[in-house]
Amino acid sequence: MKSIYNDLTFIENKYHKTSEPFDPYNRMAYHGYDYPETGFDDVEMETGLCALEKETEGLPHPIAKATMFGYVLDHAKIDVNEKDWFVGFYNWGRPITKHTLNRWNDEVFENLKETQDEMHLFDQTGAVAMWPDFDHVIPNWDDILTLGYTGLLERVRKYHALWREKGISEEQDAFFEGMELTYEAILRLLDRYIAYAETKKHEKAAGQLACLKNLRAGGATSVYEALQSIYLYFILCECVDHYQTRSLGNGMDSTLLPYFNADIASGRFTKDEEKEFIGYFLLQYSAIGNYWGHPMYLAGTNEDGSSKVNEVSYLILDLYEEFRIYNPKVQVKVNFNTPKPFLYKVFDLLRKGISSFVLCSEPGHMKAVRAYGATEKEAINFELSGCYETRVRHNESSTGTGYVNAAKAVELALHNGRDVKTGLQVGPGTGDVSEFLTFEDFYEAFLAQWSYLIDETIRLADSFEGYLAVINPSNVYSASVERCLKRAVDGYAFGVKYNNSSILNCGFASAVNSVMAVKKLVYDDKLSSIEGLKEALDADWVGYEKLRAKALRSPFKYGNAEPETDRLAEAMADYYSTKVNNRPNARGGVYKAIMHSAMQFIWQGDKTAALPDGRRAGEELSKNASPAPGSDRSGVTALINSAAALHPYNYHESFCLDVMLHPSAVEGEDGLVAMDALLKTYMENGGMSIQFNIFHAETLRDAQAHPEKYRNLQVRVCGWNVLWNNLSKKEQDAYILRAESIQ
Repeated sequence: MKSIYNDLTFIENKYHKTSEPFDPYNRMAYHGYDYPETGFDDVEMETGLCALEKETEGLPHPIAKATMFGYVLDHAKIDVNEKDWFVGFYNWGRPITKHTLNRWNDEVFENLKETQDEMHLFDQTGAVAMWPDFDHVIPNWDDILTLGYTGLLERVRKYHALWREKGISEEQDAFFEGMELTYEAILRLLDRYIAYAETKKHEKAAGQLACLKNLRAGGATSVYEALQSIYLYFILCECVDHYQTRSLGNGMDSTLLPYFNADIASGRFTKDEEKEFIGYFLLQYSAIGNYWGHPMYLAGTNEDGSSKVNEVSYLILDLYEEFRIYNPKVQVKVNFNTPKPFLYKVFDLLRKGISSFVLCSEPGHMKAVRAYGATEKEAINFELSGCYETRVRHNESSTGTGYVNAAKAVELALHNGRDVKTGLQVGPGTGDVSEFLTFEDFYEAFLAQWSYLIDETIRLADSFEGYLAVINPSNVYSASVERCLKRAVDGYAFGVKYNNSSILNCGFASAVNSVMAVKKLVYDDKLSSIEGLKEALDADWVGYEKLRAKALRSPFKYGNAEPETDRLAEAMADYYSTKVNNRPNARGGVYKAIMHSAMQFIWQGDKTAALPDGRRAGEELSKNASPAPGSDRSGVTALINSAAALHPYNYHESFCLDVMLHPSAVEGEDGLVAMDALLKTYMENGGMSIQFNIFHAETLRDAQAHPEKYRNLQVRVCGWNVLWNNLSKKEQDAYILRAESIQ
């Protein structure tokens, strides 16, 4: 491992220079160290692509895209460096996107002006955020590693020939030709790496050269080759072909295990050398610095019921502890069979502040997967994509189609469908508040607004999702999935077995708390008229401080196991999932409900007016299945009970609960036992994903005041891990508020 420490500074500066400002949202806009003169700089590359765009005008999109993809691979600067086991690729900023996806997206939406206008209205007002999604792809890693890039190309050619024999359309012919051109370019790139590596004489050179030659010839034969192949696929698919690769391996520990065992048995590498290869690999993703994190998952259950936890699983955890890695983010599949030592190791890392891990309950996820049609075998082998989303292994492409702001429906119900900030009519007219003589009148208006946002999101998505493969042909991805080749259809059209779309439920707890506040403040306790409450909200609570204090101190908040609130939350959660799940989409699949917010708890919060729960205009909304900031005051057991009441497994795409714990609650051996008991309770009640932040409020306040002392402080956000210093002050304040509420 000494080599990693010697090379750490180089890797940290491989993708962007750590001495210069860096925007993790725009991670691909940077370059790190100065590459050798092995290809084009960005200006030269853009000049060539502009000319090529004109030359490929009129070609079928898969062929035009593959031609530009090949141009980038043939002319990119490359490196095989003495300070890294993984190759360097300079032009990694999605250089062809401007000339392909962006252009073709504009052409599609030019014919969907009404769709585009309504999407803009929804986004402008914070009601719904939506766009064509190419960010949640998991390829067939088994075939990539077994067949290799040469084998994948041969398989594409075989199916192309079979289709030509039985009759092939122009569209199908272009589909195959696009993949052939793409994988021929990948092989040429490997040839470039090999030729360059042959000029090197440093300590790593022989191993690098042998690895590249083996990958050029066929499948991976060692841990190092498997990792290099995965890394290369990631760079080419995500950073050139513009399809985010949302899992590294089909369970990184399970993927690497056969290579690890073969390496050790043959004496090819020692365990320390294997650990070093994996360490270099993981540090690539920390260095890239993707704000959303790069995902991979560990553990799980075999078809015979045994746990998949193995020696590689522990080795990876050791690396996270040794280097305090915060990215890749790790989904840990947990079940009642998960070995205690492994589980407790994860718990220990979490309480040490290494918060890269989310715990994904297999029973809940399996139940969710079965509910949209998966077989028992498919459910056992389900994959995790992105933050913690369910996927059928090798055979599901699911898009994040729309983020529906549940809290906005409260605002719209109180304003007859109008957005407060812009005055625009967003939802249907459901009546002036003076007409809400009973709580049932208000609740009916709220549901009408929420239902409208859900239905419109699906209608709008149906109008453009059928064009995803036209906007962005998935040449790199589709070639990895044999079913696409058998059907001669792109993996983002109808090529895979499950072509699904998900609709995200955002600001849920804020909506629950607000509906309960209307019920209690107006109709039960009569502390205000409905007109008076609306006036208070329109004034952003200024001048209504006493009423706001009542709203903020109300015990009727989601997350406290308060019976009446939990009954309402259950009804609202079921309403949403029932409205969304298994409705047909435009790609031959179905819609899936998801209890997840991504960054919309901030972005939609900025556009949402004051709410009846005491929240001021522009403040963040609740995230995921979690309570609103500062509103869970009854302890973690109460929070688990409230979340369980929502029937998490009814959220077929995913459901995640964020838990904040005080360090004193998880100290010593008793703390590990307590975390284990909490997780088991969550699993027994149908929970899906759960993630932890373990903080002293004092630590967070000090970190905010003295960021230079906390450069490595990690925070778990919605479904990813970030450094505390990368959060805005507004985001930090919300964490401090919640930490104070649990003390």
